[in-house]
Amino acid sequence: MKPWLRYSLCILLGLAGGTAYAVHQVRGADMGRQVTNGPWSANTDQGTADASALTRARVALFGLLALPAKEAMYFIARTDSEGKSLDGRCTYTVSGGELDARWWSITLYKGEGWLVKNTANRWSVGGNAPERDANGNWSFTVSPQSVDGVWLPTGRTPQFDLTLRTYHPQSALLNDPAKAKLPSIKKETCA
Repeated sequence: MKPWLRYSLCILLGLAGGTAYAVHQVRGADMGRQVTNGPWSANTDQGTADASALTRARVALFGLLALPAKEAMYFIARTDSEGKSLDGRCTYTVSGGELDARWWSITLYKGEGWLVKNTANRWSVGGNAPERDANGNWSFTVSPQSVDGVWLPTGRTPQFDLTLRTYHPQSALLNDPAKAKLPSIKKETCA
């Protein structure tokens, strides 16, 4: 084999291998400083000057219109409060109290940040939607079928995740997100 052909082949294989590795890294597990709090996890590097190039690439790929950390913190739950994967054929109760933020929302996604198709055309619950009791506690249902009260449909997708967005987070969330009071996710029944 001629040397120029051998070099060209090596360069092409190196480019293909490097590209495959880069795609794997960007689409892989969360990068940066991870914090967990019950079923929720957050990358505390997102939206900061300390974010690595890999974290910035992940935000560019999955975090459409992600805001700076002082404007919003994002928490993702892929499991319920017992540590079991979220299943779209099951019914869950998401409940909590006042969050240390000006406003919040919870959105249901299936893999790689895609919204789940559902007949109700509902994908998110905002902090003003669930009614509060005398202590400020609230709850809503995540379920494949319609229920009374505030309901977020799963569309029966096999797996999903919930993204909690806290807007204008205050001291408890900014300073120690691992100890902040975040919602619980309790599995009720499965079909």
